[in-house]
Amino acid sequence: MSIWHNRLYLYSAAALVFGIWFSLKVALKKKSFSKDVGTLVYRAVKNNDRDTVVHLSGVKIFYGSQTGTAKGFAQELSEEVKTLGIPAEVIDMKDYDPDDQLADECSNKSVCVFLVATYTDGQPTENAEWFCKWLEEASTDFRYGKTYLKGLRYAVFGLGNSVYVGHYNTVGKNVDKWLWMLSGMRVMTRGEGDCNVVKSRNGSVQADFLAWKVKFLNRLQALAKGEKKSCSGNCKTGGSCKSKRRDTQEEEEEEEEKEELIESSSDDEESGPQDEEKSASVVDVEDLGNIMNRYKLIGSHSGVKLCRWTKSMLRGRGGCYKHTFYGIESHRCMETTPSLACANKCVFCWRHHTNPVGTEWRWKMDPKHQNMIRQFRGVPGVKPERYEEGLAVKHCALSLVGEPIMYPEINTFIRLLHSHHISSFLVTNAQFPQEIRSLVPVTQLYVSVDASTKDSLKKIDRPLFKDFWPRFLDSLRALGEKRQRTVYRLTLVKAWNVEEMQAYSELIALGQPDFVEVKGVTYCGESSASSLTMANVPWHQEVVAFVQQLADMLPQYEIACEHEHSNCLLIAHTKFKVDGEWWTWIDYERFQELVQTHEESGGRQSFSALDYTAKTPSWALFGANEQGFDPADTRFQRRNKTKDISGC
Repeated sequence: MSIWHNRLYLYSAAALVFGIWFSLKVALKKKSFSKDVGTLVYRAVKNNDRDTVVHLSGVKIFYGSQTGTAKGFAQELSEEVKTLGIPAEVIDMKDYDPDDQLADECSNKSVCVFLVATYTDGQPTENAEWFCKWLEEASTDFRYGKTYLKGLRYAVFGLGNSVYVGHYNTVGKNVDKWLWMLSGMRVMTRGEGDCNVVKSRNGSVQADFLAWKVKFLNRLQALAKGEKKSCSGNCKTGGSCKSKRRDTQEEEEEEEEKEELIESSSDDEESGPQDEEKSASVVDVEDLGNIMNRYKLIGSHSGVKLCRWTKSMLRGRGGCYKHTFYGIESHRCMETTPSLACANKCVFCWRHHTNPVGTEWRWKMDPKHQNMIRQFRGVPGVKPERYEEGLAVKHCALSLVGEPIMYPEINTFIRLLHSHHISSFLVTNAQFPQEIRSLVPVTQLYVSVDASTKDSLKKIDRPLFKDFWPRFLDSLRALGEKRQRTVYRLTLVKAWNVEEMQAYSELIALGQPDFVEVKGVTYCGESSASSLTMANVPWHQEVVAFVQQLADMLPQYEIACEHEHSNCLLIAHTKFKVDGEWWTWIDYERFQELVQTHEESGGRQSFSALDYTAKTPSWALFGANEQGFDPADTRFQRRNKTKDISGC
């Protein structure tokens, strides 16, 4: 009876429970539906992204051609690539600046094809000359690094004539090798076209290219689908890729590829009396021709090189620190040395001690050679007026490596430079005091002062002479006896020689140089001969702080100039500060007049450093906003992935 009377409450409770249950069920169903929809949307988006992934953005076909054959092949290949629905661009190598643009090809998912012919004496064609020269230097230049072109996908087809045994397809082999050395990734084995129909694998250079082109187009289609990976460059000596499916002929080609990439030049393929004569011209040292890469060798003991700042100033991108400090025209400066050998093994040597060492001259003397600056014709970005100026060498920097004062005919060589109105900047390592005293007047004479105590000098320079310290001190005294411009060059190595302030000031008092250049050490990459790392390279602010402290300890010296890019400052004697204005620059025409009068008088009429000074421009002074960069030029920042750590 009581239940019947309370039935209304029971019905209400049941309805409430049912309502709650129903609401929960609907809510859970919605949540599940939402999750399923979200999953479907995610999968759809993911599939859509997968469908739009671009594995190949296009093909850039570079050609180096003299007679037009390689150019014709490039145009033919371009049309074939376009029929596959892949964008293609044909590029004349002379119109392409690798220094500015090649690194960009590493990240744009394109494939670069290089169709290059070998011209006279194994050299590139005229339109490919600069590209090949740049690529060769970059492949062995620590400033670019071994991974500079990592991500670049490429293929090479070379055109040559096997009649010229020593130079057959040299350019194609080299381009392939240099790209691989910079971590480029081959998409297929290098091809070779032979104009000698007797030896051609397919009967003609056209047939050789056709056979290679068919393989390349198949490879290209696979890359476009993302089916296969490019060669990672991990093959031995940079050889071609290995594949499980290939016939005997392909295996033979693989072995030939490996052998070819070991060769550094076509000269290695030949041997004869000339080679025997070369090896006999150097006594008990390594062959300079093999170790001094990127140098134009002069005989067996000398070398000349086109400086990076020469290239920079030709393009209007700024000059070196000597332009800032002394007013040289960097695009008219020849960097050379009459002696690749040295009496020291400095820990920061940028040659990684590949040049020979010795305490005396031990090479055969060669006939006199005329030094010529390498032409920069046809390079993109070069200013025509500076190119014309650059053809006439006006300055000579001695030396880029080694000890030039060891050369027995150094005075004759300096006189030869002056007779051609070429100024002379000579650097010595302060181990030959007598040679310094007997040296004829030079425009500017440098002594490297890498440490200020006997122990630290032994640790840093690792000199060969047992009496290196007396020789070092006597060399500084000999420098003080010179009337022309003299410079101490201090190289700061963090944690090695930056704590010897007082000792440095005493050495400066000993030699009384006109100028003191203080420069942070240049990191030259890894080497088994040196333990230096980037940790030993001081920041520019640290170099500035060191120089300020040192200048405060020198009563007759002040900081005059700065070249921030080179991490370098100049301390100058106050005799070069006239009426509050610095005169550190050089009047080169006046110097030539003075040295000519000196020679004509038989050395009786002398002159001093103050006789050929010129006013220093405001932008070169320490504290200027330009920090040593000439406002007449345009700043250029390299677009690459590696930090510029050269400092020079």
